[in-house]
Amino acid sequence: MAQPTGAVKSKGKFSRYFRGVKAELKKVIWPSKKDLVNYTTVVIVISVLISLIVYVLDTVIRFGLSKILG
Repeated sequence: MAQPTGAVKSKGKFSRYFRGVKAELKKVIWPSKKDLVNYTTVVIVISVLISLIVYVLDTVIRFGLSKILG
């Protein structure tokens, strides 16, 4: 009788891996739609604020260097 090939062994590992992934995803506590909207809003607002801060600092530094260097 022939020995099982590596392909058969890897198929078992492959399916076992995805069964484990599926089991772990069932354990995840997913956020509600309201929470998701709140989190997304916070991320967008903070991103815009940080972008504005970087823009203002860049403009001030550029203006200052242009006055110093001529």
